[in-house]
Amino acid sequence: MIGLGIGLSGGEFAHDGARIAAVARRVEDAGLDAVGVSEIVTGDGSPALDPVVLLATAAAATRRVHLDFEVLAAPTRPAAMLASQVQSLQHVSTGRLRLGLGIGGFPGTPFWAALGAPTTGRGRALDALLEVLPGLFAGEPTAVPGPGGPVAVALAPPVPAPPLLVAGSEHEAVLRRAARLGDGWMPFAMSPEQVAAAATRLRELAAAHGRTPPRVHLGLHAVLGDRPADRAASERMRAELAGFYGLSAQAVVDRTLTGTPQRVAERLAEYAAAGVDHVGIALSARDALDRQVDLVGEARALVTDNSAAPRGATA
Repeated sequence: MIGLGIGLSGGEFAHDGARIAAVARRVEDAGLDAVGVSEIVTGDGSPALDPVVLLATAAAATRRVHLDFEVLAAPTRPAAMLASQVQSLQHVSTGRLRLGLGIGGFPGTPFWAALGAPTTGRGRALDALLEVLPGLFAGEPTAVPGPGGPVAVALAPPVPAPPLLVAGSEHEAVLRRAARLGDGWMPFAMSPEQVAAAATRLRELAAAHGRTPPRVHLGLHAVLGDRPADRAASERMRAELAGFYGLSAQAVVDRTLTGTPQRVAERLAEYAAAGVDHVGIALSARDALDRQVDLVGEARALVTDNSAAPRGATA
């Protein structure tokens, strides 16, 4: 059965930090499967919260849901620091983390420049990080880069390694990285047809390495509901995404979730058939966040009901 989570925007809660815990609890109470955060700090004055702090707040407010990094930028965090942060959060959250890692989407920003984060060779840096993290989480002395050369680091207490999700498109290099080093592949804004084709290739690559095929965790934008305000928010979302991704209006429709919970449940079934294991939803109707979370919960219940129905039956 396909899983469903809600992404907590660091920009949204920058103006009301007290809401983070309340929304995380609402996600859990709605019967959803995960709370996720992304790294969007740019240092140009745009409101944003650190994703580790944001997810730690959600962890303290919940007991059941997975806690997803969707995603952390590998080049902005030294391997030892990132491993320590994740190890600590995995420990205090009783093993609920899933760690999405990517090459980073904001390499030209002031924040990257201030950190001295590399803007080239980011794929190699991500590969190197993925290779050392399992040993660091296991508490084994592991060589990581230091200013004067490799340094052996051992973290304690050891923790169960969170699933490592490789973020990126259906580009061959991304799929090869996920097949070789990841437990999952985390694309964003793809149609079921796109996912199905990429998932087939991912299985082929994983088989070549003698590995279990990585699970597919897909990120999608969504506005649920059929009220006039919901439809208006859907149109705004589609216009913004068309401009951001350079897509046609139909391509945006194919890559987003809109409409009633029943319609969204039907679309989720299409994604599940394409090979998606989990969908992390970025809600685009921020002025009605609580209601949107509840509507996603209704869609989740419909997905559950349909998956329990006999084959060929309708729920």
